[in-house]
Amino acid sequence: MDNEHGQPRRVGVELEFSGLGIEAIVRIVKSVLGGEIDPISPYEYKVRDTALGDFGVELDYAYLKKLGRRDQPAADIERLSEDLLAAVAKQVVPFEIVGPPVPIERLGELEPLIAGLRKAGARGTDDSPIYAFGLHLNPELPGLDAATIHAYLRAFAVLFDWLQKVSRVDISRRVFPYIQPFPKAYVDRLLETGTPNLAELIDDYLAHNPTRNRALDMLPLWRHLDAARVDTAIDDQLVNARPTLHYRLPNCEIENPDWQLLQPWQHWLAVEHLATDPATLDQACAAYRAHRDKWLSGLVGNWADQAGEWAWVPDAP
Repeated sequence: MDNEHGQPRRVGVELEFSGLGIEAIVRIVKSVLGGEIDPISPYEYKVRDTALGDFGVELDYAYLKKLGRRDQPAADIERLSEDLLAAVAKQVVPFEIVGPPVPIERLGELEPLIAGLRKAGARGTDDSPIYAFGLHLNPELPGLDAATIHAYLRAFAVLFDWLQKVSRVDISRRVFPYIQPFPKAYVDRLLETGTPNLAELIDDYLAHNPTRNRALDMLPLWRHLDAARVDTAIDDQLVNARPTLHYRLPNCEIENPDWQLLQPWQHWLAVEHLATDPATLDQACAAYRAHRDKWLSGLVGNWADQAGEWAWVPDAP
């Protein structure tokens, strides 16, 4: 898996979980991967120069603020005592580990870190009805041209129902707005034949998806490619530019001893496989269009099962 420059493609990994304090988390990162701990604030640390690069660990303040009253000033959160904030965080607010871009063939080197966090008491999605915690994958694309990006968007749209089914997305995450599917009108656009140019592709996405709250969030990539176009369409300072997709659908089941990073990654590989097979992708899009036409006439079937016909998943090693 190489990028357009002939270099190994990389993927970033983000883990949301609770049950541990930030100092315990960074000690585990260092014990597993090496590096040096760099405290930025009581709720933001870096672990630099590990075997895989620099890791960030931080409290998800945005999540905490959303739990408060709408009329509560954001500054109130900043004035909470450290003890109270830590207690709240331990119960309902995830800490997030943001990993560096890792060559895809080295992704398995993160499994010992996940195992170490689990052993220490990390709790993920399944541990509580209010834990809408996720695993985010940020895969680098094989190319940044419009045709490549468009193919990935189409493949994801076709496979979304299947991905949601095999990922067993927790109900606590479905009811929150963070991982919404693409709107129907946008999916209809993606299923059309022909490839838009890059400007058209970005504008069309922003017209239908002016938000980060999508299961496949394209805003970081769009900001990397055309920041001015994104800034004109939306006002969101939390969108960080990077030349990757931002796949947010999977649960973070870190407390489950049978859960591994390999599982959601293999599901994502079905999108990769379909996106890079133009003939099969066209067939899958045609089948999905036919399904949606039947839906309009009230003869709908279960697309999650039908989409499985187009989802190639590699065998586990």
